[in-house]
Amino acid sequence: MGGRFRRATVAFVLTGAFVPAVTVGAQPLPDHDGMPQPLPVVVPAPSEWEPKYPFPYDQFRHFVTERDVTAEREMCQWFNAQFFELKDQIEALNNAIIRHNGSFDAPEVRQRFDVVTANLDQSLAFLGPRAQALTQAYDSAGDMYFPIYQGDAFYALWQQLSNVSNGLKARQPTWFTGPSFLHAQRMGNKISRSNVCD
Repeated sequence: MGGRFRRATVAFVLTGAFVPAVTVGAQPLPDHDGMPQPLPVVVPAPSEWEPKYPFPYDQFRHFVTERDVTAEREMCQWFNAQFFELKDQIEALNNAIIRHNGSFDAPEVRQRFDVVTANLDQSLAFLGPRAQALTQAYDSAGDMYFPIYQGDAFYALWQQLSNVSNGLKARQPTWFTGPSFLHAQRMGNKISRSNVCD
């Protein structure tokens, strides 16, 4: 699903600017000339989503808190609305950097860069407190795990997108940010294939 929506509400930001806000179930708008567009602000909405408990997560169910459920429900709303659009935008930016021999000063790169990094910042601001709110437990061997299904994937997705953002802002070459971006894509695919957000 894309991140630009026909049915959008408007959120008033403290700066006085109006920013479109995601309405769950809204349809994506077409891209303009292949350039990235600002993603709407995701506003969590009530839903009937509930966590899944496949084996062995059924054994950890008593460790899952209401905070875990709320955090994953809201991250799923962001994921369904914006992950794949954001991924495509990052990939197109990386490709533009490569086409321009690693130059961040090329006009196409500059045009993409500002939009994509702003979209990353907005996504990370949404994901960060929710990923960090997930319960982290330890087994008898001292290994850390997340009791809620796919909690580890959401946490890793947030971490890897943070690495991508930091690398881009530091104007690191694509081979530097590439591994984090690939890992973020793997986590996104893991979340998608698990159907945890259905």
